[in-house]
Amino acid sequence: MKSVVILISGRGSNMRSIIEAGLPVRIAAVISNRPDAAGLVYAREQGIATAVVDHKQYAGREAFDLALAAEIDRHAPDLVVLAGFMRILTPGFVEHYSGRMINIHPSLLPAFTGLHTHQRALDAGCRVAGVTVHFVSGELDGGPIIAQAAVPVLPGDTESSLAARVLEQEHRLYPQVVRWFIEGRLSLRDGRAELSAEATPVTSVLCVPSADA
Repeated sequence: MKSVVILISGRGSNMRSIIEAGLPVRIAAVISNRPDAAGLVYAREQGIATAVVDHKQYAGREAFDLALAAEIDRHAPDLVVLAGFMRILTPGFVEHYSGRMINIHPSLLPAFTGLHTHQRALDAGCRVAGVTVHFVSGELDGGPIIAQAAVPVLPGDTESSLAARVLEQEHRLYPQVVRWFIEGRLSLRDGRAELSAEATPVTSVLCVPSADA
């Protein structure tokens, strides 16, 4: 059975959706850069090994990434899943896990990389918003897109109401992508995500401004 290590920084709701999906995979460990990450409590309750590599204990990103990689590699995972892991990773770290590290981002990439994605979508007058799962590359939120799910932006939406609707899609999409990978239907080839015929991704949709934006 293939194994997965999940990295979190907070409550780990996407981690929880993966664990509760009943996938044919071993969750080898949940690792956080924050000792107070609420998701660690849930993982322990499920009998999953946890660890903390506190970024505040290291002089710089390179030292932290070396320590984090050492902790991950103790578990020899087939796949590393970033689930709300709020650290920018160094090129060496990303290269070490090339083709076997994925991330989820709450926008329809390449639109709205970085933070505050929902408010930025509202400010731009987007008619649709959504979520993207992608392979991790050296470019922030810029790796090859695997799959996306879109939601409509409704009249009267606020940042929180839009975020809640997008989060529902995150919890649906991320376990599916993990399943594709562990079943051998997803790979990174020549800089592109490659899926078998049974695993068809959602086509990328860019921000579409409303008529009165």
